[in-house]
Amino acid sequence: MAKRSFLIPGVDKRLLIKDSIKTMPEVSRRRFIAGSASLGALTLLTGCDVIDSSSAEEMLKSVSKFNDAVQDFIFNPDALAPTFPESAITKPFPFNAYYDLDDAPDVDGADWKLEVRGLVENKKSWTLPELYKLPQVTQITRHICVEGWSAIGSWTGTPMRDFLKLIGADTRAKYVWFQCADKDGYNSPLDMRTALHPQTQMTFKYAGEILPRAYGFPMKIRVPTKLGFKNPKYVVSMEVTNDYKGGYWEDQGYNSFSGS
Repeated sequence: MAKRSFLIPGVDKRLLIKDSIKTMPEVSRRRFIAGSASLGALTLLTGCDVIDSSSAEEMLKSVSKFNDAVQDFIFNPDALAPTFPESAITKPFPFNAYYDLDDAPDVDGADWKLEVRGLVENKKSWTLPELYKLPQVTQITRHICVEGWSAIGSWTGTPMRDFLKLIGADTRAKYVWFQCADKDGYNSPLDMRTALHPQTQMTFKYAGEILPRAYGFPMKIRVPTKLGFKNPKYVVSMEVTNDYKGGYWEDQGYNSFSGS
């Protein structure tokens, strides 16, 4: 296919790229700049020239999708995130969200059920007592926030891959999509290879105690191979699907893969 070109005299394409970079999330902006992506490289990736701020933004979206594809390609499902001794745990482990703790979901565990949907054989909903009976493991791993800080915590729960096997999930599907109890309808997709990673966990406890509200009660998804925003909290449902349904931060321009 021929490269599209709709040049307007007097338009400085590099300034348009600079303006569009300003609209990118901070972490994406830093990576983009650090990568020293040239206008020529962008043009090769997208097959068209930059003529205005809209086309520049579309070009950057294409680069973001390309970045996701590259990260997915090089992801090693057998490589483990580093683990640490108890002495390395960050105390106190910080609350992290786009809202204050007072605004965090206050979920009634007695009424809560995990809804299971999509490409699975068993679509029964799971109560907390039922989930607590499943075999659990503990990991001490590092949470890496997109804002640049990190903290080490102790998380206990059921490996996601074991639960997917238990419910008869089609692990040939592309994604596991999570919805949460946050007032803004927080949701996030997880690629299936990451969902099947041995350290990806349905977390029910922190530091040996029932998961507190600050860290996502009644259940969070701990994914130590991803950035923090890919670790959804206050989870109310999960869906195994081949459809990419977007996510709260992904819809705002953050890379969906976002490996740490």
